[in-house]
Amino acid sequence: MNQSNGTPLLLRTRGMAAEIAARLRVMIDEGELPPGARIDEKDMCAAFDVSKTPLREALKVLVSEGRVTHRQYIGYRVAAIDLDDLASTFEMLHGLEAMAGDLLRQRVSAAQVAAIAAKHRRMVECHNSGKRLEYFRLNQQIHQMIVDAAANPVLSTVYATLMAKVHRARGAANADMLRWSESMDEHEAILAALEDPAHADLPEILRTHSENTAREVLAVLDRTRANSASVQDARTPESSGEPEEVAGSDQV
Repeated sequence: MNQSNGTPLLLRTRGMAAEIAARLRVMIDEGELPPGARIDEKDMCAAFDVSKTPLREALKVLVSEGRVTHRQYIGYRVAAIDLDDLASTFEMLHGLEAMAGDLLRQRVSAAQVAAIAAKHRRMVECHNSGKRLEYFRLNQQIHQMIVDAAANPVLSTVYATLMAKVHRARGAANADMLRWSESMDEHEAILAALEDPAHADLPEILRTHSENTAREVLAVLDRTRANSASVQDARTPESSGEPEEVAGSDQV
């Protein structure tokens, strides 16, 4: 095949790979594919209606990003989350939330409060109708809007960077969040503090909400890791001389 014939096929493959990578990235970051989950190439090809070539190109990208791992004879899995690093990141976020709340007491405008309140109402609607994923996305946006309203660009940038680090963890825990209603109540308290002209309680309310969120996310992920370890132990064959069945060995 000459180059003129081969190039369009290569471009199509690369374009498809980028689209698949973007879709898988969202599935991983928002918890649809949890940490440790096996990525079955056959199932994914069927789901995306593609061949293995663009899928594997997409998976290579996600491996380079640290979202996916690959082992020969084992296949692809969603990367585990480092809980120690996650806990440290959350500790930083607690302080940034409180700092933003303190700055907001002098700087937030009525227009910014109104915009946050409008986004909050949409989040309440998602909560009431059980739209967990949409709720999660709006929740993330509201937190960034609150920090941005503190009018400190450095704070906003650092906060956004750290939130990106915990986004996948929050998404993974979101599918099993036991305190959804409690979190909703805390957001109601945040909005009430924003709408209070004094904003006196805002720093502490924001910090407490951040701490409660971190506690639940870490607990959910710790349970998930323990359950996964139990399953792996149950599947490990006894030393009877029989060959171990390798997960993912059906991959081509």
